[in-house]
Amino acid sequence: MRHVNGIRAVLPALLALTSLGFGLSPAAAVPDTAPAAAAARPAPAADPGLVDALRRDLGLTPDQARTRLDQEATAARLLPRVRDLAGSAYGGAWFDPARGRLVVGLTDSAHAAAVRATGAATAPVARTEAALDGAKAAVDTVSRSRPAPAAVTGWRVDPRRNAVVVTVAAGSRTDGRVKAFLDAAAAAGPVAVEETAEQAPRTLSAGVVGGDPYYINGNTRCSIGFAVQGGFVSAGHCGRAGSSVVGWDGSAMGSFVDSSFPGNDYSYIRIGNGWWTVPVVLGWGTVSDVLVRGSWQAPVGSSVCRSGSTTHWHCGTVLGLNETVNYSQGAVYQLTRTSVCAEPGDSGGSFVTGDQAQGVTSGGWGNCSSGGQTWFQPVNEILSRYGLTLVTA
Repeated sequence: MRHVNGIRAVLPALLALTSLGFGLSPAAAVPDTAPAAAAARPAPAADPGLVDALRRDLGLTPDQARTRLDQEATAARLLPRVRDLAGSAYGGAWFDPARGRLVVGLTDSAHAAAVRATGAATAPVARTEAALDGAKAAVDTVSRSRPAPAAVTGWRVDPRRNAVVVTVAAGSRTDGRVKAFLDAAAAAGPVAVEETAEQAPRTLSAGVVGGDPYYINGNTRCSIGFAVQGGFVSAGHCGRAGSSVVGWDGSAMGSFVDSSFPGNDYSYIRIGNGWWTVPVVLGWGTVSDVLVRGSWQAPVGSSVCRSGSTTHWHCGTVLGLNETVNYSQGAVYQLTRTSVCAEPGDSGGSFVTGDQAQGVTSGGWGNCSSGGQTWFQPVNEILSRYGLTLVTA
């Protein structure tokens, strides 16, 4: 908050306010995203509110939720190691809730024993992740010269299907423009087509509503993503470089240093005027505020939760990585698809798995009454793009 009093010097009070974009000064927080440091630290006990949120949104019992959180944390920490062990045979990986284990796709069984020795399971696949990423990049190239029609909602690498999955509106496959795009995509590599009844994806910014986290140029509301040294990150479609930002109380926070949309959907906002940062994601009373301890990427199949200024706290699962989403404003690349709902005003908000930052809300379809899906821009890409350091506990 811009003005600090004695109560706000107490850490619990600061943590309760942190998603509004202020709290401890940057010098008080030391980043810790190194795998060795994260692996050495014992996992904190699961927050009762988070367990309850997973019970509500994923239909788990409390014991199942706690077990799953532990299993997912193990899987995320194994991911870099098994990728190295698999080498050129690596065909992607995903978390299997039924087995509670990371599953690693391999094109060569000679690597299976070493991978299984880590505790991960293996599955034979025909194509490497590198080949699938190359095919997906080729489809992206097709889309730049031949923009996808609106009935093509997106495309992604799916490690479980070992293919590039293109999603299209139900009943649209025979449409001439859709068919032409699918033919061009199929020529680029291994493609599977998935018909879906989902609505067209949209971004999730909103007009001014009092009492919400931050406003851009006085007339658009978005949600803070994660605190970084010097400011915070959010969605790119929320504002442009130089756009001024004010907080929930109407006081000046700072301005957008840079943003990218479409193509990407990320931004960096530098703060000042007495606003501080803390390593916390607001739980909105549904869960205790979440301390951010790093940014390990959660594999497909993991649970993930989102915090936003409109619909507050909701959970779901990671459905896909490296997806191109065909918004009306243009395609956005390398997003992560989730089953979490969202609504206008949630744009830019935080996605977390356990205590690990995942990304900032980009867009979606549906709502939190009837259901829907959302995509997020991975936070590690944003940090790398701007040379930022995540504020962590």
